[in-house]
Amino acid sequence: MRSSSALRWSGGALSLALLATGSAAFAQDAEEDRTRSRTRIALGPQLVPSFPGSDSMRLRPLIDIARTRGNEPFPFEAPDEAAGPILWRSNGWQLGPALGVEGKRSRKDTDGLLPKVGFTVELGGFVQYQLAPSLRLRTEVRQGIGGHKGLIGTVSADYVARDRDQWLFSIGPRVTLTNDRYHRAYFGVDPASAAASGLSAYKADGGLQAVGAGTGFLYQLTPRWGLYSYAKYDRLVADAGRSPVVRAFGSRNQLSGGVALSFTFR
Repeated sequence: MRSSSALRWSGGALSLALLATGSAAFAQDAEEDRTRSRTRIALGPQLVPSFPGSDSMRLRPLIDIARTRGNEPFPFEAPDEAAGPILWRSNGWQLGPALGVEGKRSRKDTDGLLPKVGFTVELGGFVQYQLAPSLRLRTEVRQGIGGHKGLIGTVSADYVARDRDQWLFSIGPRVTLTNDRYHRAYFGVDPASAAASGLSAYKADGGLQAVGAGTGFLYQLTPRWGLYSYAKYDRLVADAGRSPVVRAFGSRNQLSGGVALSFTFR
């Protein structure tokens, strides 16, 4: 028969083995949590101008997808920025592709008096710089494929306050610049269109199009469910603001905003 001390030693060795196994498993799980990716998807409605310069609104889906690893907070993305991953980063600088879309302007939107502008896919790139933990600068340049066929650029700055992923608030100024082709598509009136519509012929040159501001707010209701929202205001200026198209069929004040429900999962 084994002695009680031998039994105690065996029991102690077994306990140590189980503890070591449990510690290793816990460490492995913790390591997996640090490296496993998390994804947040937000989906809801948004109201945007029916076309650049319009005084009416159009309902569109609001979709946002963000990814991070482990327990790292999701990276900040302004609600009105174009979609595109970060491909390179160094010393606060980041750059990557930018994909945007612009809805069509039908002839019906101008009472059948002006040519339509088709739906446009905009392809380009962005550069952004993290000036401080709570301040980000960003510029985008995108070329229209089809539709307006113009070039559009945006310059923005965002102040960001957050409590990791529990809540996030951002606000900052916006400047939009476009080339001649973009301005002619939405704000110009050629002689033929002037004769048909009764509007004054108008040549809209490229340059500054709008100045404004955007704000976003995210709040996590539970570890999985949250709210995502934004609002934006732009004021058409320069040639765009003086366009007879805007005076007849639109407004210099451009508003947009939306709200969505977000879901986070691994």
